Amino acid sequence: MDFSSLSSGEQQAMQRLIEQKQMKDFMRLYTGLVERCFDSCCNDFTSKALSSKEQTCVENCTQKWLKHSERVGARFQEENAKMMQQQQQGGRF
Repeated sequence: MDFSSLSSGEQQAMQRLIEQKQMKDFMRLYTGLVERCFDSCCNDFTSKALSSKEQTCVENCTQKWLKHSERVGARFQEENAKMMQQQQQGGRF
């Protein structure tokens, strides 16, 4: 995004808004990860510690979820780059 036409104060305000949105998005993703892995893996509440089975499940769930998120992000970037290229060439979506 090009904010060069905005005043310095407006640029700072936009930057703060962007940072707030990024933090909110990160927290939403993190909360989703915790909720999904907890619901899938943690089902024995007789101890406050995770069992080895639960620990392994949480680790696998977390790794799978992070790999999925990375792949989705990469695909999004590819599609975004493709759309930008089409726009620059005067093409249609």
